[in-house]
Amino acid sequence: MTDAVLSRAPAGSPSRSPVQRFLAGYGQELIVGLAVIVLFAGVSIVNPRFLSDTNINSIIAGNAYIAVAAVGMSMVIICGHIDLSVGSLIGVIATVAGTLAVSGYPVWVAWLLPILMAIAINASVGAFIAYTRIPSIVVTLGMLSILKGGLISATGGAWISDLPPGFMIAQMRPFGIPSAVYFMVVLTLLAAWFIANTDFGWSIYAVGGNSEAARAAGISPERVTVGVFALHGLFTGIAGILFATQLQVIQSTVPPNLELTVITAAVIGGVSILGGTGTVIGSTLAAILFATIGSALIFLNVSAYWLRAVLGLMILATVLADMIRRRRAT
Repeated sequence: MTDAVLSRAPAGSPSRSPVQRFLAGYGQELIVGLAVIVLFAGVSIVNPRFLSDTNINSIIAGNAYIAVAAVGMSMVIICGHIDLSVGSLIGVIATVAGTLAVSGYPVWVAWLLPILMAIAINASVGAFIAYTRIPSIVVTLGMLSILKGGLISATGGAWISDLPPGFMIAQMRPFGIPSAVYFMVVLTLLAAWFIANTDFGWSIYAVGGNSEAARAAGISPERVTVGVFALHGLFTGIAGILFATQLQVIQSTVPPNLELTVITAAVIGGVSILGGTGTVIGSTLAAILFATIGSALIFLNVSAYWLRAVLGLMILATVLADMIRRRRAT
């Protein structure tokens, strides 16, 4: 089963140096990380205000919830599936959390109950995919419509205000650092360790690489699928709480194009869209990269609409590179 974990990078000669093996396994993450550094350095030369505390806080802390959601999405894609409903679920979770908070419930209930709700919803989606064998893109597209339509029908897109101060966990600043950053870093590292060092993590790679071979090795693809969607629900629930508490008000709608941003972060971060390979660290770096690009366009007086075009080109380039790597490995 360890071979499934090692399959995250193309197989190579055992005579390669440790540096070569490291680059083969984490090359995409290094590229994304270097792109963030180069972008910060380049834009700050043109406009020094780009490195202001306010802007850096907006880039990293303001988009931490996207990185958290992308970590869960990465595990789903590694397992060979995809979730198009993640943006809608985040909107629902934020609305439920805000409603509980202003209804007088303790803040821990307003945090915990929506997260458990996200886990239950995604576990149900995973079970439906696993045992009906309907492609995940179809099931989650249907769930997207259910969640989005249900949210608008129930709330009318109303704003939730007068949120209690103790509820705003994303605005807390332990040691002067926004708490959202702690969530992003800790959850990314925990997920990276979990997926690389546990039997269930290895099973995710095995099922994503070849589900029938995994079954022959004694792994149940159905149980792994349900488990990875439930785990994805945990990360999505936390992302929804961070999203709900980063501003003073919550709009009861689905953030536009959020699911595409989360999926793009996972893919550009090094997760193969075909499943079986990738890490979660790259998805977090990619989420920061997107936010950096968006901010850079504003500071360079370039229309922010170009961000979608840039992301589209990055997706195509990443998928093409992945296909080339797979063919060369074969």
